[in-house]
Amino acid sequence: MDSKELWNRCVSFHGHECGGLTIGYQAALYAGQLLELNFSPDEQIVCISENDACGVDAIQVMLGCSVGKGNLLFHMTGKQAFTFYNRNNNKSVRLLLKPKPNNITREESLSYYQSKKPEDLFTVMAPKIPLPKQARIFDSYVCDCCKEVTGSNWIRLLGDQKLCIDCYHDYNRFHV
Repeated sequence: MDSKELWNRCVSFHGHECGGLTIGYQAALYAGQLLELNFSPDEQIVCISENDACGVDAIQVMLGCSVGKGNLLFHMTGKQAFTFYNRNNNKSVRLLLKPKPNNITREESLSYYQSKKPEDLFTVMAPKIPLPKQARIFDSYVCDCCKEVTGSNWIRLLGDQKLCIDCYHDYNRFHV
């Protein structure tokens, strides 16, 4: 698929063109070059994003990382940083967006980010976080209070009751 068609797929998924989408697009292109990545039908590629901004949509479209598959994770720091892992060849990289010029407006950011090569936009670093384990499938339980089905990793015990996060109230003597 050519780059224009790939960009159009990202825009279609995201809903509009913007500088933020371009950041993710450029990060996915660069990670693809550095780690020999293609679209991930399962969990071969993992992305840990340090933000939940527009660029994440491009990463989903281009690399096949998604929350549902368990290969798109968030480590919220508010930084325009993305760590990519290729499980097939054990390569990994953290891409940190370099600062943009101070005088650039939000509207100008689209053309700014599109005019740059990925290697001019990002600082390449070693990952700060080790490769996460593959996603697990958990048993489910019915909450004894609200009767809604909940994954076992989210169930809390209170006496002999199994409670979901919404129904469980943490015991804390300092808060009423």
